[in-house]
Amino acid sequence: GHAGTEAAAAAARLGASVALVTPSPERTIGEMSCNPSIGGLAKGALVREIDALDGLMGVAADRAGIQFRVLNASKGPAVRGPRAQMDRTAYKREIQALVGATPRLEVIDAAVEDLVLTANENGTAHTSARVAGVKLDSGVVLNAPTAVIATGTFLRGVIRVGTRPPVPAGRAPTALTEKPDAAAAAAANALAARLYGAGFKMGRMKTGTPPRLDGKSIDWSDERLTPQPGDAAPSPFAFENGSAPGAGPNRFKPPMPQVLCHATRTTEATERIVAAAPTSPHEIAAVEFDELDSMNDLESAEVRVVPPSSGGVDRTPVPAPRYCPSLESKIRRFPGRTHLVWLEPEGLDTDVVYPNGLSCSLEPETQINAVRSIPGLENAAILKPGYGVEYDYVDPRELRASLETKKIAGLFLAGQINGTTGYEEAAAQGLVAGAAAAGVALKGDAGRRFPISRYASVSDDSSESSDSDSFASALRRVTARDTSYLGVLVDDLTRRGASEPYRMFSSRVENRLSVRPENADERLSAAGGAPGGG
Repeated sequence: GHAGTEAAAAAARLGASVALVTPSPERTIGEMSCNPSIGGLAKGALVREIDALDGLMGVAADRAGIQFRVLNASKGPAVRGPRAQMDRTAYKREIQALVGATPRLEVIDAAVEDLVLTANENGTAHTSARVAGVKLDSGVVLNAPTAVIATGTFLRGVIRVGTRPPVPAGRAPTALTEKPDAAAAAAANALAARLYGAGFKMGRMKTGTPPRLDGKSIDWSDERLTPQPGDAAPSPFAFENGSAPGAGPNRFKPPMPQVLCHATRTTEATERIVAAAPTSPHEIAAVEFDELDSMNDLESAEVRVVPPSSGGVDRTPVPAPRYCPSLESKIRRFPGRTHLVWLEPEGLDTDVVYPNGLSCSLEPETQINAVRSIPGLENAAILKPGYGVEYDYVDPRELRASLETKKIAGLFLAGQINGTTGYEEAAAQGLVAGAAAAGVALKGDAGRRFPISRYASVSDDSSESSDSDSFASALRRVTARDTSYLGVLVDDLTRRGASEPYRMFSSRVENRLSVRPENADERLSAAGGAPGGG
């Protein structure tokens, strides 16, 4: 996933020997499990910051993008958001190429089902154990002083479609990912038992995804569909491609052919169909965020789950995702309104269309009726129904600012396991966790003064000469909330926790007038390359 690849690449760039463990890597690395896009409001700023720190996401997105737009382009630069529609196949190919070209990074076809721990001789009462390696599903043990867990939605994950029995999985598999996804789910469930056993404060979250449509069945000539072209002067994510578009040689020319997206809206008929449908178990298991205030015990909504050892089924209400609400939730909360639906192509070599805005877990028959009540989609065919996903996460207040756990030394967590949602949030965490893990692996406690960029390697003895003031200054510039979106993300998670799937917004960034997407390189590249810096 996005967290795992960024973590592995960041650690390898810093001189660590890295094993990236995932089942069937040629089928799964770079998989876009949900929407076929990168960036957006605030998210685009994270991608730019990842690129400023030498990450992979921006480079791959520029190579695989089939439509580039800057959202909020008519507003001030503090709230603009670069975004690009992806060709799913091309993005996966580019990520795999970047991972394969990273020195000291070995990809292993397996799944991690347990941690190997040893006593932490220098630990406190709260950190009595440390990582000594990981155990694969084959029984093989890989010895390592640090490990980054990036399980996404696979940690005791289940998917739900209507009233069908829940299926243990982190996502609905494709023909390519069916076997590796099953292996990942089994291993992640075993890994969850270890985390519960270690005493981590954990909780349950949910998300969902819309049905996938056959583009050949959509009436693209319908005048009620509003075409949305990309920008005439595309803005790339990677600074090496010239992030300020304009006439002349600096203009970015996407290597992939560019396509249109289209907008449509739900109708009164859509609302009637959804409102009359039985509520799915996935929706019953959730509580709307604005209902939390009426609950007697807010903490119970955040973290009370049934541990795997009990054999029970978790029915504790958990907050529904406020910023990516299901169609059922939107209609329930905002009756009498229509809702925007974006028809997004998933690639150049496929007819699959992603109807952004129709996330749901309704019965398949209800989904068909609801989709066909929307202008332009009257004859649409559903290739895969929408579904809900429920999964475990670790309360991110269990982590240090480096995303190292407080209970187990050398164990780092990144991505949705920390209560976040979105590719970009996961990738940003992966970069921080991977860089921090490399520092600890190579230098022990001293290595917690980690650089992020390849321009300063913790394996370089010269890094020993950097004093604590130099390190502290560089670390603040990268991960402090007043200097980066990445810093706000980490600070929010580790100090405030996540009572709902956490999504990045520019409104969270107090210094957004100076912390902007287009100056991420000026803000972070030098700090990332500072000797001993963060």
